Amino acid sequence: MTSGLSWFSCGARRGVSRSALACSLLGALLFASRPAAALRPTAALACASSVNDSVSDSTLLALHGSGQTFADFLAATKARRAGWLGLADSARVSDALLTRARQVGGNWKLLVVAVDACGDSMNTVPWLARLAQEVPGIDLRIVLPAAGRPVQESFRSLDGRTATPTFVLLDAEGRERGCIVEQPRPLRDWARANRGVGSLDSLHVGIRAFYAANKGEAIVTEAIEMLEAAKAGQRHCFTGQAPAR
Repeated sequence: MTSGLSWFSCGARRGVSRSALACSLLGALLFASRPAAALRPTAALACASSVNDSVSDSTLLALHGSGQTFADFLAATKARRAGWLGLADSARVSDALLTRARQVGGNWKLLVVAVDACGDSMNTVPWLARLAQEVPGIDLRIVLPAAGRPVQESFRSLDGRTATPTFVLLDAEGRERGCIVEQPRPLRDWARANRGVGSLDSLHVGIRAFYAANKGEAIVTEAIEMLEAAKAGQRHCFTGQAPAR
């Protein structure tokens, strides 16, 4: 979300008005209350992406190598510390999703650009850290936006912002194989469709309601889809373009 304007403090917007961020409270609450099964995407895993080539695989691999483990990142948190600690302790991945992830096999690197002040980061990273802890072959590392800016510039939100969290999947050879930007797909698709209806406060309430109801299932599901797509030689990465200057 937009730094300075958002309770979530997760990104930067260029040339876009506050009203473009707004969404309806009622719609958000109804969306967040949907059964978990209804949140599982049914669309094809592969997608065409507008990602540019400004960040190379070698840069991504180097950033991953320099990144913090989740434990080290968690120990250093200051903003939202109680929330991070609580979610890190309570985050769980269902047996069904763990089985599905383990069936992918192989060795994967998950590069995460995140910051402790970001609510979207706080509500997604702990679940993917738990997934990496429980599934052999997934090495998750976190870098702050100061180092990860080239990643954010290349993997933008659907409406063209740089954002946290940004997740980039690398294979065993360090080649980029997929991405997830800012929020799990059901939430980001809903926000994109409903933007411009209601107030900014409504947006924040809706996002918080989604995360509280979903408890990490959507982000874990999408991460596993990304792994499955990569194994199949496809690429799961939905992004937008930078706004025109």
